[in-house]
Amino acid sequence: MAGGEAVNALYLLEHTPVITMGRGAKPEHLLFAPDALRARGIEVCATDRGGDVTYHGPGQLVAYPILDLGRWRCSVGRYLRMLEASVIRLLASYDIEGERVEGYTGVWVAGAKVAAIGIAVHHWVTFHGAAINIDPDMGHFELIVPCGIVDKPVTSMKRLLGVAPPRGEVEARFEAAFLQTVTGE
Repeated sequence: MAGGEAVNALYLLEHTPVITMGRGAKPEHLLFAPDALRARGIEVCATDRGGDVTYHGPGQLVAYPILDLGRWRCSVGRYLRMLEASVIRLLASYDIEGERVEGYTGVWVAGAKVAAIGIAVHHWVTFHGAAINIDPDMGHFELIVPCGIVDKPVTSMKRLLGVAPPRGEVEARFEAAFLQTVTGE
């Protein structure tokens, strides 16, 4: 794949608790030592995606599109905006008004981040993607400075709706939103 032989694919999954350190991660954004986090059952790992410190875990839908941007004739910036647009479409299907916030990556609702986005591109093939908070353990976000942003909270679909939508339903709606966005429908 990294040699430019990518097949377009969309992987939807859920991680065990892990804190990832992107290429731009600042060590001070990890608020506890890695050993203390491991004692709580949370792994810490460096990753080659962009961005800062992010939490992934149960209750989150993580979407990893693997696309050959060269074949799609798509810039990296446009691809990033397409991921955001896909999450905004997903949220709209639940009558949640998601938005972009100037100067920040990700998707926001009323000033709180509901989806983090961090990507990597090698030989025009995309890696990593979006993490959408359906109903994660929100206390885990207090162990880090999420995405290096100190003055904005993190939220979840459960907090916004009062009840967490079924994971399978969110997956199906995200897949449809992603396909609509990348095909321009």
